[in-house]
Amino acid sequence: MRLTMVGTGYVGLVTGVCFSNTGNHVTCLDVDPRKIETLKRGRCPIYEPGLEELLERNIAAKRLHFTLDRNEAYREAEMIFICVGTPSDERGHTDLRFVHQAADDIAAVLMALGAAQKAKTIVMKSTVPVGTTLALRDRIRSRVGPTIPFHVADNPEFLKEGDAISDFNKPDRVVVGVEDEPTAQAFRDLYDPFVRNGHPIFIMDVLSAEMVKYAANNFLATKISFINEMANLCEAYGADINRVREGMCSDKRIGNAFLYPGLGYGGSCFPKDTLACIMMGDKSGMEASLSKAVHAVNQRQRDRFFDKIVAHFGGKPTALQGKRIAFWGIAFKPKTDDIREAPALTLIRKAAGFGATCIASDPVANANAREDLGPAAAIVDDMYQALESADALVISTDWDEFKSPDFNKVKGLMKSPVIFDGRNLYRPAAMRQAGFTYYSVGRAPVKAG
Repeated sequence: MRLTMVGTGYVGLVTGVCFSNTGNHVTCLDVDPRKIETLKRGRCPIYEPGLEELLERNIAAKRLHFTLDRNEAYREAEMIFICVGTPSDERGHTDLRFVHQAADDIAAVLMALGAAQKAKTIVMKSTVPVGTTLALRDRIRSRVGPTIPFHVADNPEFLKEGDAISDFNKPDRVVVGVEDEPTAQAFRDLYDPFVRNGHPIFIMDVLSAEMVKYAANNFLATKISFINEMANLCEAYGADINRVREGMCSDKRIGNAFLYPGLGYGGSCFPKDTLACIMMGDKSGMEASLSKAVHAVNQRQRDRFFDKIVAHFGGKPTALQGKRIAFWGIAFKPKTDDIREAPALTLIRKAAGFGATCIASDPVANANAREDLGPAAAIVDDMYQALESADALVISTDWDEFKSPDFNKVKGLMKSPVIFDGRNLYRPAAMRQAGFTYYSVGRAPVKAG
């Protein structure tokens, strides 16, 4: 099948590469000349394990192409996947300008091809508010008139950064929203190589497909905020959230996924999609009260953790003046260089704002952090280098590299053996034995001495 991906960001690139790897001919369209040239050389502009190898393989096989030319991208395509960015503001209102521009460009090409062309299917892959795909259909129809054939569909993505190739190749489920049976069958054919493990393809109406993505992400965000709220209660009453988690997650009705205490969720999906549900609730008059609480708990979690740092140094933020604080981890989660809405950024900016010197290190996100943080933090490539003469270490991402460090080396490099562990990587008893003052989430602190 001939496919076009509009946008070569995370979703568009992973989707295009994986579809090409099963024999489809895929063209990826973007407006950024530098990115297109990088991709043509087989180099991947984002960090995702396994992606660059597949990229090189399918370019060499001539199944994967990159272009800046919309006519080249759309002319022969049977399906056009819109994978452009849909950022939202702090109130959850989604910016659809890139979606609208894609729709207008597609309409222009459809007009040039005329009414005799075979109907193309225009697929919304980006996460958009419910009703957007049908509004896109109407926008294109208003431009091309009643005689030019095309179909629309919604096909939300469920990719975890760091595991995206596996998620795409072995999906838990595929969700597709369509308006007619021929389009549904085309998707069954397209995804057949990916669901031979017996996992389902759910064919439904377009509006429901759009809502599935929001409902799924909002529920996972709710689980994260819930366990963090329970962790805060554990701290208040002297319980251990790790033991509480073991007890509650053994209930098969609950399970253990996304129930790890920490600094809260970040990234490009959970914050944006939770806010979008809040916005859709306000817009429709059906207030999303639970979603508002989930968002509030998540934002407070970072502030609560920062308050622990402040409390250790005397209780007033001004006490951070002149302190040297090391940060291990900048990406919002391991196995990605994505720092969007990362808790580390919040903590670094708050600490730097009160006069602390911040030194940070991440296995793959350093380049993005240097660009984003600027003078707020010194970014170093060696995790141990960040510790030199540090008054405290803050762990904000649970990379494997941080889980079993040389604690003697850590202690020897630091000015004071103080660790604020936002991911509960270490056992408090081991930290006490090693002579650290140790703060974590939902567990009693350990005092050196």
